[in-house]
Amino acid sequence: MVGVTARSGNRLLEITAAQVLQGIKTGDSVAVNGVCLTVVSSGDRSFGVEASHQTREASTLGHWGVGRKVNLERALQLGGRLAGHLVQGHIDGIGRVSKVKYGEGSNLVTIAISPDLLKLVAPKGSIAVDGVSLTVYEKSGNALKLMLIPYTLSHTALGDLKPGDEVNIETDLFIRWLADRFPDGDLVAGSQKDWLQADGFHLED
Repeated sequence: MVGVTARSGNRLLEITAAQVLQGIKTGDSVAVNGVCLTVVSSGDRSFGVEASHQTREASTLGHWGVGRKVNLERALQLGGRLAGHLVQGHIDGIGRVSKVKYGEGSNLVTIAISPDLLKLVAPKGSIAVDGVSLTVYEKSGNALKLMLIPYTLSHTALGDLKPGDEVNIETDLFIRWLADRFPDGDLVAGSQKDWLQADGFHLED
């Protein structure tokens, strides 16, 4: 980021980029560290987005400053190839890195999150951390663990993570939908039979 300014209670961010700039125009949506923002200006080397007070409160965006590296992703076009899982750019909560175990090429990162968010996390399931689509390595206690491979470390800002850093968390879209549909069920441990019965189906053994 090369610029952060305040305007009418909102915050304007100016971000330099390379590939993301191709064909970008005012009104487009761009995910910035997982936060879906609207492009309000664009140039040859940078573009600007605007974030409301609510967005800053719900994500780590309120703490961003000039010089920060961020992950960028354009909106998926219908008919395009899906290389990860479906991500909306709607942040569910904020996690805090509690431990980074550096390995030979890969890093094992432990992130503490709230109990409500943890209920929406499935072992080996999908999750987005700062906008990066990842697979949950392990879930235990009040935290989840992620194995970051060399490609992820070198092509995203996740390679700079250290204990104490806050990250944006977006849980899996389908688990979130099921949680809203069956609020009293344990979506990770529950069975399909339980969900059907909760929806009013009569099942015989």
